[in-house]
Amino acid sequence: MIDLGEGFREWTQDQAAQRLIRTLMDDADFDPAYSLGRIGSLEVRLAATKTEIKKAQSLRFKVFYEEMHATPDLISRLKRRDIDPFDTHCDHLLVLDHKDNKPKVIGTYRLLRQNIAARERGFYTASEFDIAPILAAHPAARFLELGRSCVLKAYRDKRTVELLWHGIWTYVRRHKIDIMFGCASLSGTNPEALALPLSFLHHTARAEGILAAKPVSGRAINMNLMGSDMIDARKALHALPPLIKGYLRLGARFGDGAVIDRQFGTTDVLVILPVSAINPRYIDYYGEEATRYAA
Repeated sequence: MIDLGEGFREWTQDQAAQRLIRTLMDDADFDPAYSLGRIGSLEVRLAATKTEIKKAQSLRFKVFYEEMHATPDLISRLKRRDIDPFDTHCDHLLVLDHKDNKPKVIGTYRLLRQNIAARERGFYTASEFDIAPILAAHPAARFLELGRSCVLKAYRDKRTVELLWHGIWTYVRRHKIDIMFGCASLSGTNPEALALPLSFLHHTARAEGILAAKPVSGRAINMNLMGSDMIDARKALHALPPLIKGYLRLGARFGDGAVIDRQFGTTDVLVILPVSAINPRYIDYYGEEATRYAA
């Protein structure tokens, strides 16, 4: 057996201790039925029942498969829900419209905290991007994976987006999250057709240093398809999906390389957003403790 030395043993023990302390000190889950914000008839909160999670999955199916023409697997096709093995371990943020007697789920975001991922099946993002170095470089940080976001077409407006972000910000503050990350998608699987937005992200918002990350082996797609002097920033921003533009405005950075997701017909990029890097004007807008739309 190779002895790597006392220094290595101390380092690994410290890493294990940090993880244990982080788990023991993690905030108790707050009541999912507790409202995280309201605008008119719209409310944002966590799913409180299995039925509400199923409604979120049904919304995802409608948007991803019926509208965006992703290819469902057998189970999703039979149940008409976007069913994912990670759903069981995640919190599901919902935006509900209460204007009728029966609240309607019109927006959703999936949230997975690091302490839960560590004791379950890990992070979904790890199937596309090598995030292990980022996690290892921040042993005392609390990570939150964001994913599976969608909004019903008729509700894709400022109010719904602001409520979703108000809910996320409330969640981040209550669980003392340090770094958010996840996959974000551009429609289409031809990198050449997406050369402008991919190159723009590569040259202007690429994560560096201990936040740098690449796709998993064998799946990397080069994002550096155009020289920086060839990029029209206005056109590039126009070509980006609203979600990615939103992340940019908040202060996010992106991984070095993209991944093709054939099932969903998308080209995925890795979003990395330390809470400390969030543009201060957004924190002022939503409130340091998420009070702007508090119910």
